[in-house]
Amino acid sequence: MQELLSTKEIAKFLDINEKMVYSLISEKGLPGTKITGKWLFPKHLVKQWVENHTINYPEPSNILPPYHGLLIITGSNDPLLDKAISMFNNLYTEHVAVFGNLGSMGGLRALRQNLCHMASSHLLQENEKEYNFEYAGRELKKMPAVINFCMREQGFIIQKGNPKQIRGISDFTQKGLKIVNRPLGTGTRLLFDLELEKAGIAPEKLEGYQNETAKHIDAGIEILTGKADICPGIRPVASILGLDFIPLRWERYDLVVRKERFFEQGIQLFISMLHEKDFIDLAENIKGYDLSMSGKMVFPLEDKK
Repeated sequence: MQELLSTKEIAKFLDINEKMVYSLISEKGLPGTKITGKWLFPKHLVKQWVENHTINYPEPSNILPPYHGLLIITGSNDPLLDKAISMFNNLYTEHVAVFGNLGSMGGLRALRQNLCHMASSHLLQENEKEYNFEYAGRELKKMPAVINFCMREQGFIIQKGNPKQIRGISDFTQKGLKIVNRPLGTGTRLLFDLELEKAGIAPEKLEGYQNETAKHIDAGIEILTGKADICPGIRPVASILGLDFIPLRWERYDLVVRKERFFEQGIQLFISMLHEKDFIDLAENIKGYDLSMSGKMVFPLEDKK
């Protein structure tokens, strides 16, 4: 079990008074769980929470070398992205594309640190309309190029036939229901926590909330094998594994690129590939994808009041 800290210990760890701890729980989403009336804080989640709320970073000392055939993509994982990377490697044998599964926030951080060429991200903004722009601009200090990879349907993956009769998020607290979750810093976890907050459900009431899986497909396999009853995830995984799905919303899953690297050969080859029929065919028979925007540059929409 990961180390759990008391309210007093977490106050000392964050160098704040104990009253401020309770404010951070209610106002800023400080990760914690209430057991027998006492708050306990998983130390590893608090560290991630602090990272996610960091706004000032030192300038990176390392510089990604000029493109020489190795295309590095990091960020949020996706089954179609895996297929696209394989397709790229088969089409362009003088190039190699690789992927680092770091979650959406981790991908943006890697981009900031010059550790990758592109970051895949699906971070829902506070207005619940736009994705990625605010996060990317804040992380990189200037707006990058944002290219849509696909639209995906987000929601909850459940067992085939829905034996627990789950209709929506209000049913998640029913006795005996087991959750499997995604890590902090992922767009799916961000959306899940937002929906819990809107429904007035405390995370500590959900059995398995702290049980995290690194990839969408791994979370789906937990449902398929009966280790859990429900997980936040995308319809394509439910489609691939033959599971049922409760829809929540369509989301924009984007590729984020620094503007100064946008015209490098590997990046342009990968983006151009997204317009090809062979790429579109990769999503055939997988429900939950919309490729109508794939490969297109996207821009923030102006708020019309």
